[in-house]
Amino acid sequence: MDSVENQVYVIIYSTLFLGGIMSTFVISMVFIHRQRQAQNRQKVDQIKSEHEKTLLNIENEIQQDTLTQIGRELHDNIGQLLSLAKLNFGSLKPEKHAEGKEILNQVIQEVRGLSKTLNLDWVESISLSEFIEQQLERINNTGFCETVLEADVELVDLPKDQKLVLIRVIQESLNNAIKHASPDKIGIKIYRDGLNRRIRIQDDGSGFDTSLQTNGSGMHNLKKRMDTIGGEFKLTSAVGEGTEIILTLPN
Repeated sequence: MDSVENQVYVIIYSTLFLGGIMSTFVISMVFIHRQRQAQNRQKVDQIKSEHEKTLLNIENEIQQDTLTQIGRELHDNIGQLLSLAKLNFGSLKPEKHAEGKEILNQVIQEVRGLSKTLNLDWVESISLSEFIEQQLERINNTGFCETVLEADVELVDLPKDQKLVLIRVIQESLNNAIKHASPDKIGIKIYRDGLNRRIRIQDDGSGFDTSLQTNGSGMHNLKKRMDTIGGEFKLTSAVGEGTEIILTLPN
């Protein structure tokens, strides 16, 4: 009888012991799961904060560039038109007054066009392909170098945050080519590679040694910006062989 009771006690204690271990295990797993959830929430909040900060910086940069462009237009274009209108109105000939009125109408149209660029509404009203075409045309019109655009894919309906980042990355890539590469030709191709949409920015300029680029370089910042929207930035260059940048758009 004692033997049976002992066995019962052993079974009871074993069950309680195993139950305690299981309870401890379950509580530990719940605790670890909650910790991981908290860490994941923290990571998500950090990524979201970095994303919003990146977009704000990009908006500020684009607005600053826009103001610089407007200042240039006011000085070089509208200022000259107003001076010409003044000369015409100062004439005693009636036909000159008519020419002056036509010039003033042109000035009004120019000012209206500039006013539309004071905010970022134009980002939503223009496709990325149209923006690229405008940028290349502007470079081509200066006579600095030849530009070519190939578009096998139409980039439409991109979210505003993606379009903002892509616009700024493309602007900076073109500015770097103009400032540092002294190319004879800059080409941009928009194409599809499998499921991916890509933008290739290529110049035949001086190129550079990519191993000399540091973490604080502009190219590193462009890569980080593409990362924030789930895209990719890849640069290939060599001294004397030009530079190629491939932007992979987020799917």
